[in-house]
Amino acid sequence: MAAGGGPPGALPSPAMAGFETALQQWREGERRAAGASPEERHAVELVIDRVVAQLRRKLGGAFTVDELVALYEREGTGWTLDIAVRAAPDQPRAWDGRTVGDAAFHRYLREAVDYAGGRRLSA
Repeated sequence: MAAGGGPPGALPSPAMAGFETALQQWREGERRAAGASPEERHAVELVIDRVVAQLRRKLGGAFTVDELVALYEREGTGWTLDIAVRAAPDQPRAWDGRTVGDAAFHRYLREAVDYAGGRRLSA
């Protein structure tokens, strides 16, 4: 099977390609967050928690991987700046949407109804 779940040599579906790209970015955000200095760590984690809470409000209860990816593709992470500044006004290193936003999307992904064990479940 190909990476997208189809026959060998087949291209992944657009939805799968969007997911794979988003997942790579989200994992990078998580990696950057984990690399925060000890002085920055608390602020970074606080902002990530606040962004996850906002994602929960945006998507409501049960949601799918595709819904989370669609939100990411539609809105990006620019909207996380306001949350970050309010949560950690004296910690500008915790304001980077590519770090805190992407890490938050990665953490929230684990709550998708079609994601478990670190992978997307088949439909």
